[in-house]
Order: sequence, then C-alpha cells, then structure tokens
Amino acid sequence: MDEDKLKKLIFKLTLNNAVKFGGTPNKKAIMGKIMRERKDLRSQASIIAPLLEEVIETVKQLNFDEQREKLLELDPDALKKKESTRDKKILPELPNVEKYEKIVMRLAPYPSGALHIGNARMVILNDEYVKRYKGELILFFDDTIGSSKSQRSSPRAKYVLPESYDLIEEGLKWLGVNYSKIYYKSERLEIFYEYCKKLIEDGVAYVCFCEAKEFKDNYKLTQKDCPHRNNNIETNLIEWNNMLQEKYSETTAVVRLKTGMDQKDPALRDQIIMRISEAEHPKVGTKFIVWPMLEFSWAIDDHLIGVTHILRGADLVKEDFIETFIWEHFKWPKAEFLHYGRLKFSDMKLSKTEARNKIKDGNFQGWDDPRTWSLQSLKKRGIKPEALRISLLDLGMSLTGISFSVNWLYANNKNIIDDLSDRYFYVEDPIQVAINQVPQEQYVAEPLLLPSKPEQGKRSIKVNVENSILNIYISKSDKDKLEINQVIRLKDLMNIKIEKIDKTNNKIIATYHSAELSREFSIIQWVPIDENIEITILNPDGSLSKGVGEINLKDIELDKTIQFERFGFVNPVRRDNKALFCYFTH
Repeated sequence: MDEDKLKKLIFKLTLNNAVKFGGTPNKKAIMGKIMRERKDLRSQASIIAPLLEEVIETVKQLNFDEQREKLLELDPDALKKKESTRDKKILPELPNVEKYEKIVMRLAPYPSGALHIGNARMVILNDEYVKRYKGELILFFDDTIGSSKSQRSSPRAKYVLPESYDLIEEGLKWLGVNYSKIYYKSERLEIFYEYCKKLIEDGVAYVCFCEAKEFKDNYKLTQKDCPHRNNNIETNLIEWNNMLQEKYSETTAVVRLKTGMDQKDPALRDQIIMRISEAEHPKVGTKFIVWPMLEFSWAIDDHLIGVTHILRGADLVKEDFIETFIWEHFKWPKAEFLHYGRLKFSDMKLSKTEARNKIKDGNFQGWDDPRTWSLQSLKKRGIKPEALRISLLDLGMSLTGISFSVNWLYANNKNIIDDLSDRYFYVEDPIQVAINQVPQEQYVAEPLLLPSKPEQGKRSIKVNVENSILNIYISKSDKDKLEINQVIRLKDLMNIKIEKIDKTNNKIIATYHSAELSREFSIIQWVPIDENIEITILNPDGSLSKGVGEINLKDIELDKTIQFERFGFVNPVRRDNKALFCYFTH
C-alpha cells in the first residue's frame, strides 16, 4: 500500500476512534485495530507508527464536530454503522444466572451529596443488568459513619448530608431507574452487632486496643500478632460489651476480623470490622456509638437481602475478600462478583465533598450548579438521561481504566436533541449596527424554527426602518471579525456593507447592499434593537454569558432545550418580564 492510501486509512481509523471516545484518539487502540484487522500491514508497523502519531496530532487539533464531519466525508455511513451496532452491543452476560431463581442486585450510594456523573456508571450498569434479566434492584443507602475524629476537627470532611437521601432518589428517577425497596444501614446497627458478637463467640474476631500506627508498624507490616489477638473469647465478649456501653472513646478500641496476619497483601491482614464514632448521625442521632466498616456491613446485608450479583470497581477487591471470608465462615452461599476498571474524568472535577462545601460557602448556587456535575445539574442543562446512559454503557465492563471525555456525552445528547430544539437568534455582548440607505420601511424575517423539519413552520421577526436607517444588534465576537468595505449577510434579512467601525462609541455604521442570499458573504445572527429580550446564560464553568435574543423567546416553553444559532444549545429555566435565564447545554 502506498503512503497516501496508508495515511488515508490511518486518518479514517483515527477519526473513528476519536469520535467513538469523545474527541481524544487512543494511539494504542488504533494501532491494535490496524494490526488485528489488516494482516497485510503487520510488516509495516515501523512505517505506520510515525504516520499514526502525525495523524493523531492533526485530529486532536479538530473540535468534535469537525472530527465527525471529516469522518463522514471519508465514510458517509460511519455513524450509521455505529448507531446500528450500538443496540447489538451488550454488556457481558452475568455469570451463573442459572443458579438463581431471580437476579437480585443493589445500589449502594453514600448520602454525602447528590449523585454525580461518575456515580451514574454504577447505577446504570446495575439497572441495565436487572432489566435484562427481569430481576430485582434494591436501593440501599450506605449511610454508616466511621471514625469522626477528622469530622470534628475539620467540618469540611465527608459526612452524611440529610438532604442527600432525596437528592439521590431524584437523580435515580431522572435516570429512569426503578427499585423495589429501600434500606438504610443506619437503621440496621443491631443486626451488625448480632453478627459481630457471633464472630467473636466463634473465635474469629477480637477487640484490639492498638493505636492505628502502632498496629501497622509493629504488627501488620511485620506479620506478627498484636497482644490482643490471642485474648480468650470471654475477654473479647466483655470488651465488646464495654464498647457498646460507651466505656471506650473514639479510636481507642476496634474489633478486628482474624483474616490472618500471614496474608500476602498487608491490606488484608486482620481487618477492622467495627469501630467507635462519636459523631451525630442525621437519622439516628447519637443512639449508636459503634459502627460497622463498609465491607463487614455488606457481607451481612448482601446475604440477608439475597443479592446474587455484585458490581464494583476493580480497585475494591478487598471488599470481595472480606465478604467471602465471612460468607465461608457462616457457610452462606456466595454471590457473584463482577468488576470494572476505573473511569477517569480528565475534563471535569468530581467531588461531592468539595461541591457540598462550595454550596455551603455560597460559591455554588446549589446542587444544580453545573460545576457540581450532579445529575440535577445535568438535567438543568438539558442533558437527556438517555444520552448519559448510552455514553456510559458504551464503556462496557472493561477492567482497563478508561478516560471519559464529556464531548462524547455532548455528541450523544446532540443526536437526541438536535431535531427537537427550535432555533432562535441570540447575540452575546451586543454591539449596535446602524444601517443606512435601507429602501423599505419594514422588513419581516422568517427563519425556520427547525431547519431539519421545515413542516414545523417559521418564526417571524419584524424590523422597522426610520428615515432609511435600520438599527440592529450583532455580537461583539462577530464585530471583531469585520473589516471596512466587507459585505456580510444578516441571516434571513439582507446584505449590508461595513462602512465604519466606531471603536470609541462601540458602534458600527453600514449601508444596505442587497437582498438576495449569496454564499459569498459571511452570515451572522442579529437582533432588532427596538424589540428583543434580555438573555443570561449560565455556563458549565460558572461564568455568565449575557446578551439579547429575538422577541419570540418571550413565549417559549421553559425546560425544553433550544438552540441559539451559531452559539449552542441552551435550556431556558426562568423568565422574568423581558428577561430569560438559561443553562448552557453544549
């Protein structure tokens, strides 16, 4: 294959990969695809590698829409193929489904804030599997609290936020997730006490008084038993009862499971399963002082509620080990574990704790502030839940870490809303344009509401001319590109010639040129100066875009995405007199 043909092939594969993964091509994946599918090119790997690097750099300079357009130029059916195969692209089958009468899975959110885009993957994967197997999905609020020493010294630490319970349910409803029942771990402390006591009675758990650093340095890392490990059962039961009766303070006593001080992985050596917390809990107050560790509580609850399959990140294998250890001890049936790789969000910062603190400080407007990336904020921006679902399911259950680009979400969302979003004129940072020698006293522009669906009709924008002068607004960004004697077209209205750019008064003087549409001229949006509506747009980074829009915007439906032509999609959420407040979609 000659170099030009080879480069064209590499360009197409690179564009396809970039569009598939939100705009950022993956060199390793593309090279693998070439070597896998084109055996005739395997001998040319040394030639392909530098060409691929060159093409990747070229593709990375294009924005996502440009990548899509160029891909379609090379392969008009590329996106159709992708969309047609998406429905066939399914998650791997759950293992051993034949063993169970019914598949039971659970969601386990920690209520420290609203669910964000990162949490959504866990939710959607569980929901998809339960729907596929007609199983049962349980919502289980993992609202236990551990040691609260850091919370008392730093009120900005992670903790249960009372309003999170409702925020999480709101987010699940928006995603279309149905669950059969709701449990709260904070209401099940007596159950955990019961099974902890049984483990102590069986000689596989003990009360330990070692300080954390002491245990780690002197025993865990040296694989030696601590002084308390071999206390008899009676002593451990007495000390366990003392813990429950609040005779010990926070960090002074814990219960450890005898997982083995000889475990190869130090993280698995005699794990803590219960510890003391003096923090107040929003649901149960200070009724309890001893709280279970995450993996211990799940070992008990997953058995009691009959969970058959557990999905969790590949970095949480310690939880698998603890659950399995306890199930084997009690001779309980084992659930199936499935893991997925870590998801990296390189173009956004996800932290419920940070978002909560910024909301509390007044830096964020609430959980629907776009900088939280919460499900509430995505809904407010006009992101469709189907777009989020598609974007996350496309990642599958790969154990390999994946970088998620928000551009992939935007592309999927655009596919859904593009044919549903009426078009309107909006000019940001408006600049006045006075057009002289206009031949008529009145003009009526009639742009299509939705160019892809002409049958939906047109909108009407009337402009009045006084003394042969027409005054309009254009955006500052368009003004900055203009040159003297340049002819431009005001979309669906007329062509004008730029005569003067008055920087002192921030005004443009122009003359009427012609009426006929010509592709030779740049086309820009405009808004009448005497009849418009003020627009404020909240951007994803928290900044505001301000300008004016056509008067037809005063009657539009709220919470239904629209597109400001040559600007982007927005979701109008509030209207006051002649002002409209929107969230930027993408």
